[in-house]
Amino acid sequence: MAGIILANIIGLVAASFMLYFPYTWCRWKNEREEDFGLKWFVTRQAKIEVIIALLVTLIPLTLIVFYLPSKWGGGIKTPSLWNTINILCGGVAAAFIEETFFRGWLQTLAVRKFGTVTGILIVTGLFASVHLIVNPHPSRLLTFFPGLVMALLRHRNNSVMPSIIYHAVCNVWAVWFSPLPGV
Repeated sequence: MAGIILANIIGLVAASFMLYFPYTWCRWKNEREEDFGLKWFVTRQAKIEVIIALLVTLIPLTLIVFYLPSKWGGGIKTPSLWNTINILCGGVAAAFIEETFFRGWLQTLAVRKFGTVTGILIVTGLFASVHLIVNPHPSRLLTFFPGLVMALLRHRNNSVMPSIIYHAVCNVWAVWFSPLPGV
């Protein structure tokens, strides 16, 4: 029980840091939040791009999952109502937290230092590898690919909000269709 409480406290501290540090850093460095995509907005064009990205990624993944053996994570998941609510809330919260930190703050700094392509690839690789902390299964590294979509949405739209929406919908999709073992 103490281990669960400690893990929850560590998770809360990490999530708080990832959500609030980018804004604090901007203030310390006299940087504009807008330059880091930290002013949340969605343009009409961004909405269209998010919808296209969701259709292009989730429709094929859904079809693939139906044909994967269940031991590989295939098929429809039927979690309990409480687990569903818990996973959905956690998935949506994770989208806000992770996109603010990775796509808003880190991606902006990496693109400034290494250029657009290299900066996006570095941060997307880091994003994918961080997913190993919660579940150290190598398939968790596949989050690199939706991470690229989120990075491009952030880069093209100058706001983390399009990537947050995409990330949140993907997390909700994963509640029922996640092809990743052990999720």
